[in-house]
Amino acid sequence: MAVGVFDLFSVGIGPSSSHTVGPMRAGAVFAGELKDAGVLGSVASLRVDLYGSLAATGRGHGTMTATLLGLEGYHPELILPDEVEERLAAIAETGVLNLAGASGEGVELPYAVEDMILHPLTVLPRHTNGMKFAVSDAEGNVLREATFFSVGGGFIVREGEEDAAREELEESKKELPLPFRTAAELLGRCASKGLGISDIMFINERASRSEEEIRDGLLHIWSVMEACVETSLKREGVLPGGLKVRRRAPDWLERLLKEDKDRNDPKYWQEWVNLIALAVNEENATGGRVVTAPTNGAAGIIPAVLYYALNYAPGMDKATQADRDDVVVKFLLAAGAVGVLYKEQASISGAEVGCQGEVGSASSMAAAGLAEVMGGTPGQVENAAEIAMEHNLGLTCDPIGGLVQIPCIERNAIAAAKAINAAKMALWGDGTHRVSLDEVIVTMRETGKDMSHKYKETAMGGLAVNVVEC
Repeated sequence: MAVGVFDLFSVGIGPSSSHTVGPMRAGAVFAGELKDAGVLGSVASLRVDLYGSLAATGRGHGTMTATLLGLEGYHPELILPDEVEERLAAIAETGVLNLAGASGEGVELPYAVEDMILHPLTVLPRHTNGMKFAVSDAEGNVLREATFFSVGGGFIVREGEEDAAREELEESKKELPLPFRTAAELLGRCASKGLGISDIMFINERASRSEEEIRDGLLHIWSVMEACVETSLKREGVLPGGLKVRRRAPDWLERLLKEDKDRNDPKYWQEWVNLIALAVNEENATGGRVVTAPTNGAAGIIPAVLYYALNYAPGMDKATQADRDDVVVKFLLAAGAVGVLYKEQASISGAEVGCQGEVGSASSMAAAGLAEVMGGTPGQVENAAEIAMEHNLGLTCDPIGGLVQIPCIERNAIAAAKAINAAKMALWGDGTHRVSLDEVIVTMRETGKDMSHKYKETAMGGLAVNVVEC
């Protein structure tokens, strides 16, 4: 299917969309195929190989445990945090994996994290995030095997089906009323129809969902974002993983409530935006329930900027709940339209193009969403997205210890502020500008290709090697 807003914003678990959500999804697909093919009962052994970035930073990103949950048949958008803790504790205690067990018809195998085979220096041709699954019978005969690639944002591609997937994507786009691949095409659609960017996205979404389903679905996405913040603000102490990073969001909230008692003093807008971004990404680092937006590593940017839109945009102090819901829907649709451009023309995978593909694309999407709900023309919205990405070009992905903590958490807060400033700058212009969004997206893609692999989620360069972990 053509990439839509619910592909870019999906509910999952932390800390990484490409290293946690994608591997879990791949494992669940493989487990489901074993069950559907009728070979599950003959499985006597399992082999899992992780390659490239998945192997290099997998422990810090929860790749191994997520893969186990997927092989048990759990899907990232459905599994609850309590189920995650319960199943992982059981596997760790017994050393037994219940292959496809979530369906109620699993096969128990002696298998744990330590049994996975890691190839951190081997990159498969398709993508650096590669994984192979194979199951055999009691005689050692391979019953079924598959190779998957986690290509960013929780999206997965099976080896050998890349061309078919591309063809299916192109065919599905033909079914859209107003398809677009580039910002120029998107702006052309807006001009010919006299519509805004969020309107174009909404019309395309209606090709597969009713208006009510789209609206309810996007409001649900926002409710999960809000719940993520609320959960995070109740946690204290340090983040898991060994870096001993202290949670800051709860203390920040306490201070903010003392200084901004009514939560509406405009001089504190940036502190509230910082708080939302930090809270989401601290929860993500915990492995909690988050929304990919468009990735987990950048999950705090869009909710932080949307919070700004709902609380500090002109007229919101008199807005009804229906008005606020309209803002949420319009914001996410416009942001989603820009996200489509990055998926179509470049990448949102930190392992492929560095953090410019994660935090950069999220900042660009958030800037577009804010400009849209603040009354921007399509040209101003496109300009806002361009400004935000232009000033994230070259951003490396160098997480210390392979954990989505330093510099990831603070980076979300910084990028949220960039998005707000980008939107404000664009709205003070008339939409005309020297550098187009398409040119910036292509530049981001080419910069990612040129970037050393050390700075693409391998924990082999930058802060990851220059900062002592303990």
